[in-house]
Amino acid sequence: MNNSQKYSTRRTKVLLLTALLLVLGSLACLCCGAEAVDLRKALFGETVGNTSKLILLYVRLPRLCACLLAGSALATAGVVIQTVLANPLAAPGTIGVNSGAGLMVALCAAIAPGNLKLVPVAALIGAFLGTMLVMTIAEKTGASRMTLVLAGMAISTVFSAGIDAVVTFVPDALTGYSDFRIGGFSGIGMNRLKVAVWPIVIGIVLVWLLRNELDLLMLGTDRATSLGLPAKKMRILLLALASLLAGAAVSFAGLLGFVGLIIPHIMRRLVGEESSCLLPASMLGGATVLTVCDTLSRTLFAPYELPVGIVMSLLGGPFFVWLLWRRKGGHR
Repeated sequence: MNNSQKYSTRRTKVLLLTALLLVLGSLACLCCGAEAVDLRKALFGETVGNTSKLILLYVRLPRLCACLLAGSALATAGVVIQTVLANPLAAPGTIGVNSGAGLMVALCAAIAPGNLKLVPVAALIGAFLGTMLVMTIAEKTGASRMTLVLAGMAISTVFSAGIDAVVTFVPDALTGYSDFRIGGFSGIGMNRLKVAVWPIVIGIVLVWLLRNELDLLMLGTDRATSLGLPAKKMRILLLALASLLAGAAVSFAGLLGFVGLIIPHIMRRLVGEESSCLLPASMLGGATVLTVCDTLSRTLFAPYELPVGIVMSLLGGPFFVWLLWRRKGGHR
C-alpha cells in the first residue's frame, strides 16, 4: 500500500470514527440530563402519562437538533473563512461575524418582536456586514493576519456594545439575554429551529458544490486568477455563504464561540486540507463536539445547567492562545 492509499484509508477511518462518536453523543444527549430518559419507554410506551416521551419530544430532541445544526453550520463557516482569508486565526467568533449577526437579531427582536421568520434574515445581514467591515478595515490598515484578527475583535466589541444598548432600552428584546450572550440551548424549541433549518441546509449544500473553487482559493488570489477563477467574486460569495451559516446558527444558539475555530484546525491535522474531505469531517466534528459539550453542561452539575457557551470558551480560550503562540514569528 503506497502513501496515497494509506492517507485515503486514514481519512476514511477518521470520518467513520467521527460519525460513530456523533451517534453515541446523540444517544447520550437524548438519554442524559437532570432526569434520565428510557428511550425504549419513550419510543414504544404508552402516550398517556409517559413522562419520558414528553421530555424526549419537547426537550431533548429539539436540543439535539440545535446542537447538530449549530455545530455543523459554525464548523463549516470556520473552514470557509479560514481558507478564503488564508488565516488560521479567523473564525466566525473572531472576525465579527457572530457579533454582527447578534446585533441584527437584537434589533429585529426589538423592532418586530415575535416575527421569527425575520430573525435568520437579520442575522445573515448582520453577519455579512460584520465580515465586510472587518475585511475593509484590515485591507486599509495593512492586511496582515494579525491585523485582521485585531480588527475583528475591535468590531466585535462595538457590536457587543450595540447589543447591550438594545437590551438596555428594550429589556424584553432578548428573552434569556445571558444565554444569548454566552451561547446556549436552554428552552430551545422546534419553532425557533425550523426557521433556521433551510438557510443552514442550503448554505452547506452550496459550500459543498463550491469545494473545488475553495481549494483553488487556498493557492492564493493571484494563482487562482491565473487558473481562470474569478477570485474576488468567489471570495465574496463564499464569505456570504459563511455569513449565512453563522448567522442562522446565531439566530437560535446565541453568540456561541470557538466552534468555528477549534474544529477546522483539528480536522485539518487529521484529514488534510482537501475540501472534499475537510468539509464533511468538520461538519461531523462540529456537531459531535457541540453535542457532547451540551450534554456535559447539563449533567455535570445537575439539576443546575451550565450554558454550553461557557464550556466551549473554557476549551477554546486556551486553544486560541496556543495558536497565537505557535504562529509567533512563524515558529514556536
